[in-house]
Amino acid sequence: MSIQQHQFTMQYDELYIDLFAGGGGASTAMEMALGRAPDIAINHAGQALAAHCANHPNTAHYQEDVFERCPSVVTGGRPVALLWMSPTCTHFSKAKGAKLVNKKIRGLAWVGVRWAMRVKPKVIMLENVEEFEDWGPLGIDGKPIEEKKGKLFQHFVRRLTQEGYTVDWKVLHAHHFGAPTSRKRLFMVARCDGQPIVWPEPTHGPDREPYRTIGECIDWSIPCPSIFDRKKPLVDATLKRIARGIEKF
Repeated sequence: MSIQQHQFTMQYDELYIDLFAGGGGASTAMEMALGRAPDIAINHAGQALAAHCANHPNTAHYQEDVFERCPSVVTGGRPVALLWMSPTCTHFSKAKGAKLVNKKIRGLAWVGVRWAMRVKPKVIMLENVEEFEDWGPLGIDGKPIEEKKGKLFQHFVRRLTQEGYTVDWKVLHAHHFGAPTSRKRLFMVARCDGQPIVWPEPTHGPDREPYRTIGECIDWSIPCPSIFDRKKPLVDATLKRIARGIEKF
């Protein structure tokens, strides 16, 4: 998602912070949009933070729990223009199947409200799987309570609103914006700087630029064994999925 300069500007003394910093893809996108890397990145996972450091060496990195680092201390009193958050998504995603989910991990997004209360970033942006909108309490069996689906998400939005933020969210499809993948993600924007929340218009799809394909990213000159020449044949279910994919695409 692009941020146009007339919609969002950062002063030289304002900070840009990446919570839950991973390899640095989101930070790279923001750097392309804003012309600068994040000032601060926080993650408890050493490997993730090491990857981010390799891609953004001028960023100050803190390896610790995002709730342990006090926003007022880490910012040193400087104003925050942008807080980017990508909380762990695995305990929301339907890809997890019937496995039990973790209440603490599902609650990581609350750190955004803490930052809103303590240092009032101009803009808070959150990215997660589309099921994040269904965030609700868990039953004693460790599974989401169906009739309370979305209750905690709604409370999360209300808390940001109570802190003076205008909040909006959308599920965006990456292939509508020129990425060679059909990845879908929920994006939330909360801002308290008086500027409107403006969503990007799709650039690819019907009546627009043609969708890009993963074939563009593959070096076809590199020799690779065929899945059909395996010593152990593919099972019928896999062959049927391949057939459906060929028919569809």
